Amino acid sequence: MEETIPGTHAAHTAAHIPQQRGDSLLETAVRYAEERHWDVVPGTWLEAVDGTQRCSCGDPGCAAPGAHPARADWAAQATGSAGAVRRLWQQQPTASILLPTGRTFDALCVPETAGFLALARLERMELTLGPVILTPQRRMRFLVLPGAGAKLPGLVRRLGWSPGALDLAALGEGAYVAAPPTRCGSRGAVQWACRPTPANRWLPDTEELVPALTYACGRDR
Repeated sequence: MEETIPGTHAAHTAAHIPQQRGDSLLETAVRYAEERHWDVVPGTWLEAVDGTQRCSCGDPGCAAPGAHPARADWAAQATGSAGAVRRLWQQQPTASILLPTGRTFDALCVPETAGFLALARLERMELTLGPVILTPQRRMRFLVLPGAGAKLPGLVRRLGWSPGALDLAALGEGAYVAAPPTRCGSRGAVQWACRPTPANRWLPDTEELVPALTYACGRDR
């Protein structure tokens, strides 16, 4: 059964998780590489220990159980080759799907409430969005062209805000996002607030989204 994401009217065209029924993590990871040309890398996974789901990293207090890198060299392991992706997930079929940022995209990160407010505003402005991730930690990650980290502070200042005053951050080189349908322990699954489609293959630049995100984060303080 498909889940839906509660939110504002802005999510009406993107409230469904885009996974095709029955898709495995392997099939989804391969599709990200083949259809979006994204580098992907397997992360940790969940294991049943004494009737509870624990992260494969072995830390009982893991902050992101089943949804973080499994190896120190995870960035070097990431690949956009569908064949290599298939081999990686055949070794560990339940591994989470991680997408490195700073390569084909960066991510602008805001709280969920601000994210839905920004989606409504961007829809009214008829701006074309890229895919948007909703995490179980109630965060939204808007995918944009690389370079967001260098641009964001100056853009926020020009809009009259101190960068440290807003819950708005950029993920770029050396970071990653967990992709649907990765599960984060008992918190639930990562979802798409705006799913990847042929229409949003070309990502927006940071400048296009920051005004709406800044406004929304200011309202959400």
